[in-house]
Amino acid sequence: DLETVIEELPAKELHGIFPWLVESIFGSLDGIIVGWNLRCLQGRTNPNEYSVALDFLDPSGPMMKLVYKLQAEEYRYDFPVSYLPGPVKASIQEQVLPECSLYHNKVQFPSSGGLGLNLALNPFEYYMFYFAISLITQKNSPVTHHVSPSNSAYFILVDTYLKCFLPTEGSVLPPPSSNPGGAIPSPTPRSPAVPFSSYGMHHTSLLKRHIAHQPSVNADPASQEIWRSETLLQIFVEMWLHHYSLEMYQKMQSPHVKLEVLHYRLSISSKHHGSPAQSSYQALHAYQESFKPTEEHVLVVRLLVKHLHAFSNSLKPEPLSPSAHSHTASPLEEFKRLVVVIPRFVQEKLYIFLQHCFGHWPLDASFRAVLEMWLSYLQPWRYAPEKPPQSTEPLPRSVSDKWAAFIQENLLMYTKLFVGFLNRALRTDLVSPKNALMVFRVAKVFAQPNLAEMILKGEQLFLEPELVIPHRQHRLFMSPTLGGSFLSSRSPAVTDASFKVKSHVYSLEGQDFQYKQMFGAEVRNLLSEAQLTQMMMKCGTAQDENGKKQLPDCIASENGLILTPLGRYQIINGLRRFELQYQGDTELQPIRSYENAALVRLLFRLSSLLNHRFADQMEMLCSREDFVGRLCRYHLTNPQLAQKIRYSPVVRDRTSHNWGPRISLRFLASYRTLISLLMIYFLASWFHIGPVGCTFIILTGYFLYAVIMTFFFEGWKPHEH
Repeated sequence: DLETVIEELPAKELHGIFPWLVESIFGSLDGIIVGWNLRCLQGRTNPNEYSVALDFLDPSGPMMKLVYKLQAEEYRYDFPVSYLPGPVKASIQEQVLPECSLYHNKVQFPSSGGLGLNLALNPFEYYMFYFAISLITQKNSPVTHHVSPSNSAYFILVDTYLKCFLPTEGSVLPPPSSNPGGAIPSPTPRSPAVPFSSYGMHHTSLLKRHIAHQPSVNADPASQEIWRSETLLQIFVEMWLHHYSLEMYQKMQSPHVKLEVLHYRLSISSKHHGSPAQSSYQALHAYQESFKPTEEHVLVVRLLVKHLHAFSNSLKPEPLSPSAHSHTASPLEEFKRLVVVIPRFVQEKLYIFLQHCFGHWPLDASFRAVLEMWLSYLQPWRYAPEKPPQSTEPLPRSVSDKWAAFIQENLLMYTKLFVGFLNRALRTDLVSPKNALMVFRVAKVFAQPNLAEMILKGEQLFLEPELVIPHRQHRLFMSPTLGGSFLSSRSPAVTDASFKVKSHVYSLEGQDFQYKQMFGAEVRNLLSEAQLTQMMMKCGTAQDENGKKQLPDCIASENGLILTPLGRYQIINGLRRFELQYQGDTELQPIRSYENAALVRLLFRLSSLLNHRFADQMEMLCSREDFVGRLCRYHLTNPQLAQKIRYSPVVRDRTSHNWGPRISLRFLASYRTLISLLMIYFLASWFHIGPVGCTFIILTGYFLYAVIMTFFFEGWKPHEH
């Protein structure tokens, strides 16, 4: 029905229902309206709805046709600033224009004179804003069954939009148009409704920079569509990653500010109204929000990172002659070459996002999603088009030297986050195979040949003494084909490498940052080298000469055995263990898995009643010196247990323990005993022996067994039967 309406109605009538339709699909911004719940829609559970939704929202489907139909008429739709990520919302409300060009010339006061600010967005921007932010606003939607995030309709749509608007091969598909041969115009610049200052350097749109070099926009219709690629990327990065600003992140690293914010958070719970004059830490708190990314959110960001690596690495080599370049380069190739501002824009926000996850994610196996996103960013060579050389031996693939520039310009991604992961691993239960696998994954990535050497080289460049660096108005950047990436700015010449590394570190962490070397003594002392050497020598020796398992590594002292660090490591990781046996009262030990719980409790009450009633008679029988006395002492007493309880430093009320002769019936609660009795009764019925005769045979046999045990094994520790 919607497809028919979109095809037949004119844009003027569709203009009114477009906001309602977008909200019906992606849900409301406050999360009350769930919409189609694309995050939980999967082909395995709902195949019909799944396929229909994907077809309807496909880049060439009916919904995008509606978007382009309205785009041609240059309609605008209001998006509330109050639902933008925290740093963007705070800066716009203070009339400070964000650095991202996505918000330029779009902030409008409401026509009704209200207090809220809105962004005036074109249909494509409005649609993508709702699509991207639904990952955040709809994270608490009800789930009726187990959902695999990577198989959801939302995840598939993200992948589809990335492949369509940021293709690694070919060009961006032109939008469907109702007019044959017609083109959808790119957004026109608009004058701002309110005066804004910029908290960063004002960067013009890459699209405008590209169009400025075109002699005629209409001569190349494909050039009009590059704005969709830039807009899509900016919206995804802003909605998914920009939840903490760089300035606030740097200030939050100060111990003084951390203490102030802690005091503020403790005091804010008792206050309902803030004072007009905010203190410094209250202003700090205003720039951030309580942001808790979900595992699905992290998986979607990882998908974005992987695709951007592939998008950047798909750039074709530059032609030799400039004249050939101007005629043969497609608009999309130009877009890949001109991405200089957005790369650092992506790197900065992703770094802060990862820092937040490393510091706040629970210490459990769900951190694997964050880990894999981080490792995907660190390895752009995995998404390069070149294939590794064929080899008969499965040797690890060496990291090419051409990636040294990327590693140096992302040094903190490799070093500081590695130290952060190391601190997490030291506090994680590595007995869990899932947690141990994460340590293995990081070790495997950082053990790639030549990677550690390039990271060490980057640290050396950063630690070089400060030199007088001449003023650089124009810097020489290397071609992306020589090791660049869409996610970090292009590499300069070799002589400028030290400056670029320092610029990267100080731009993210501030001028007062105290760098902790990844290969320095402080980090190495976290896995003690002497202890590690001893561990490597001993941990493999798990058996002694007789093939029996050894105890954990201990040192004998006057207070008994004391575990060494190696012994603790062996116990924590399940390499060795102490053989523990229950040495208390067998009647009071926990109910075992091979026992019937109801029978254990019933037989305990029965035996307690018998012991209480016939205590004197059993004491008298056990005091006899004849065969009857020996028989009763062997089966009704446990002198070893009485001695342990008498001298135990743990037991305080020794009068409550019955150390004398007593009857124990707990063995009857064992499933093995019950099955044996049933088999005896079954065999007895086979030979036509009644229950009374069968019981007589069982008691007689047990009496003979008791007599034999008394004659030959008196004084031994009684067996459990």
